Amino acid sequence: MKPARRRFLAATAAIGAAAATSRHLYSRLNPPPALRVNRVGLPLGHLLRDGALTHSAPQSTHDCDTLILGSGAAALSALWQLTRHGARDILLAEGIERDGNNAAYQNGDLLAPSGAHYLALPSAESHELRAMLADLGILEDASDPARPRYRETDLVHAPSERLYYQNRWQDELLPQEDDDSRRFHALIRRLQHARGRDGRKTFAIPIVRSSEDSDWRALDQLTFADWLTHENYRSPTLLWYLDYCCRDDYGHGIDTVSAYAGLHYFAARGHDGNAVLTWPDGLAHLSRLLREKSGLHHLAALPSGPVLRFAQPAAWNASAIRIQEHAGHVEVHLRDNDSGTVHRLRARHVISAMPLHIAARLVAEPARYGLDGSGLYAPWLISNFALHQFPHEPDEQPLAWDNVLYGSPALGYIAGSNQSIRVAKPPRVLFTAYRALAHDSPPAVRQWLLTAPDDELLAYAAADLHAVYGRHFWRLVDSVDITVRAHAMRIPLPGYLDDTQLRALRTHRSRLHFAHSDLSGYSVFEEAAYWGITAAQQVLAAPREI
Repeated sequence: MKPARRRFLAATAAIGAAAATSRHLYSRLNPPPALRVNRVGLPLGHLLRDGALTHSAPQSTHDCDTLILGSGAAALSALWQLTRHGARDILLAEGIERDGNNAAYQNGDLLAPSGAHYLALPSAESHELRAMLADLGILEDASDPARPRYRETDLVHAPSERLYYQNRWQDELLPQEDDDSRRFHALIRRLQHARGRDGRKTFAIPIVRSSEDSDWRALDQLTFADWLTHENYRSPTLLWYLDYCCRDDYGHGIDTVSAYAGLHYFAARGHDGNAVLTWPDGLAHLSRLLREKSGLHHLAALPSGPVLRFAQPAAWNASAIRIQEHAGHVEVHLRDNDSGTVHRLRARHVISAMPLHIAARLVAEPARYGLDGSGLYAPWLISNFALHQFPHEPDEQPLAWDNVLYGSPALGYIAGSNQSIRVAKPPRVLFTAYRALAHDSPPAVRQWLLTAPDDELLAYAAADLHAVYGRHFWRLVDSVDITVRAHAMRIPLPGYLDDTQLRALRTHRSRLHFAHSDLSGYSVFEEAAYWGITAAQQVLAAPREI
């Protein structure tokens, strides 16, 4: 075991033990806050993994036009694109979790994310996403592609971020400027505008619009940590900052992710600003707007009759358990998430907007599409703490939207109240703590998550909050809701640019279309939206049968 790893595990254990001890001492004298742990996808996900539902007999058979499997960013982007171009005869199966990784949490009148919480301002290369944001009223003026203007209320409000460093808060997440950080940021400024020998941007989002220049793509053979060592970056504060950024965006740190991915994070969007788009409920806000814009309505049950036709797109709370493509249709077995009954649908086109490791389990003849179920997925905890009053801030430093602790194995916490326009603080607040569980390999962490006691998960979730506010923090907590995302995001490991599965799926064309950020090898909204819109364009371009 590397010394850095030993120190990391020791710090994790110490912080978690302190939080657990604090809560235990408090609970001896006071009623403990209500605790709920939501293990997303269980038990259905493991039943699908083990093939327990594959041969469930359908109770009815129906023909339909376009079927979308899933309701995350890719699925709703596909829906938006289809309806924007006049398609209405669409059924969307919500999947295991409504809105996927964009899901929200609600506590009374308070909203918070239980998944993704912000969208970085999209670059000019993400023109499909810019068109979407304009259609939703978020992008107000795109006449100058270099300086688009977004609606003020949708941009993160000040103070946007702060770092707890050397026992005090500071405004910037980079702990300090030094020779290494200045050299690194000078490199990034050059890379933001660099182009490969093919004339394309060296780093772009969506990633398929990046240069194919082999000189730059060779970075994908190294980890980010190896590249930083080779380039003689030694500053401990810079290395921590880069590791934090990778854990925040990719679910694992610089010793795991590709060097190409590490540089892509900083260079691809082409702008230096720290502004992001965010809302109290995170990206669930975008999901809601996309549903409304597309005219999506909820079905309490699947209609009867052999042929289903929809004047407006319809959503049904069901999950795919089997997918098989035939010459004239795609057959999908859908399981009603409420009743457990199974129904056979034969669709003219199907958009599979689910993670690839799940699709590989459900699709018949996966090798026909290049599906092999490979890829490493990072597990996360997203935890919402409901407080009946704001805690006292050390040094009277104002609470920011994003609050990060230097040296912590966790990723800090979000105060969604920062986005509320109020004269005074609200009486109650939700703090959303994020933690990418990178302290061991993802399979080992997932095994631990299956049996970890709720109190142990709480200690991990509360580590940063306890470190800042101390043992008195628990006096303010009414309830805690922990969302366990065991397969939250695909990690861009070295070699991800030339992943054979991803290259095959990107070029595949048939009645079964794949749309997910996994196709880019990492997980951000921009990539998911691109693949959802691309799949919709393929459906729209297909000839109509008479």
